[in-house]
Amino acid sequence: MTTAKLDKSLKKELSELEEEGRSKSEERVINGYIPPAGGKGPRYKLLGSENEFIRLNSNSYLSLSNHPKLIDAADEATRKFGVGPGAVRFIDGTFVYHKQLEQRVADFLGKDSAKIFNSAYTANCGLALSISNKKTHWIGDQLNHNSIIRAMRISNIPRENKGIFKHNDMADLERCLDQVKPGIERVVVIFDGIFSMRGDHAPIDKIVEICKGYDDKFSDGVITVVDDSHGMGAYGDRGRGTQDHCGAMPDIIVGTFGKAFGVNGGFIAGSKTLVESVRQKADTYIYTNPLSVADCAAAVKALDICDSHEGLVLLKNLKERTSQFRQGLDSLGLESICGPHPVVPLMVRDTAKTHELVTYLYDHGVLVVGLTFPVVPKGDETIRFQINAAHTRTDIDWVIRLLAQFGQKQ
Repeated sequence: MTTAKLDKSLKKELSELEEEGRSKSEERVINGYIPPAGGKGPRYKLLGSENEFIRLNSNSYLSLSNHPKLIDAADEATRKFGVGPGAVRFIDGTFVYHKQLEQRVADFLGKDSAKIFNSAYTANCGLALSISNKKTHWIGDQLNHNSIIRAMRISNIPRENKGIFKHNDMADLERCLDQVKPGIERVVVIFDGIFSMRGDHAPIDKIVEICKGYDDKFSDGVITVVDDSHGMGAYGDRGRGTQDHCGAMPDIIVGTFGKAFGVNGGFIAGSKTLVESVRQKADTYIYTNPLSVADCAAAVKALDICDSHEGLVLLKNLKERTSQFRQGLDSLGLESICGPHPVVPLMVRDTAKTHELVTYLYDHGVLVVGLTFPVVPKGDETIRFQINAAHTRTDIDWVIRLLAQFGQKQ
């Protein structure tokens, strides 16, 4: 037996993806890191290229992944316990570093308890499996991340027990709540904190207030859930995320260590009973090995830095460089979506021009993400820039000059 017949069909499917413009390009391989020096932030080398690249496509908003304290913490934990847990959490795969990180997350967010996962994706899926029953109704924002969409699909509830409200449209959220059918016991309203392709945020204060007005209609209430993967550590006056920025606390927070905190893994934070339900019922927690002790030790150190003076300095520079970049776009008459988050979308609104600009930036040592039709609708073509705390004033000025030069060529 071979997969020859299957391969033939799969090749056809891959060709169709390419014809539709939805296939992924070959993955570039980073094979070198150049530390910050001479007024410049870090640069990266790519296999097959002689250029040195600045990354404006990285989620590492606080630039902590190369921080000596994180590296030392990961090294110490690894030397103590090895590189892998050797079992799932329930079969003696839980180490002291796992428990330390869970407590640190709960303390950081002001929640009673937390549970860590291998990613925010598996955390969202695990949450859906843990809190859904036949009398649960889910409501989500139209632009929610794929992991939330997938979580809603696997929550084992009927199709009619789901609602989608227009992006950040509070009147439409109320419409969805009004349409929940009789007999429902609990309603889950779930949304991204930061919408990763746009850089705008959910109005958590308004969402929480609206949901409070419906809470008494259902025996188990209306539960608000935010996936704040792009906000955590990078947003708000204290880096506590979108709820910090909005001044309102949702019931459950899902997040990641893989973005601002510069490590790996995800988490769910909420009440002790909620977290115990996750521990007992979430397949994506029960049946897979946990994070390594190295990841956990490094993540604890990242949270410690976030809570320190150093963290506030990093956050301040991140805000200043984001503002500098946005002002630069404005000075060139370029269109973006307003907001203080370090995800800064440039609205190009033309597929060919988007590809041309992405290539131009690459040729001049700048890595960005371009989104074109059919991934986005025609007219919504975008380049997503992501500012990191290690970017310098010189870096941002240079990228703005490149954008100006490209504009002069048109």
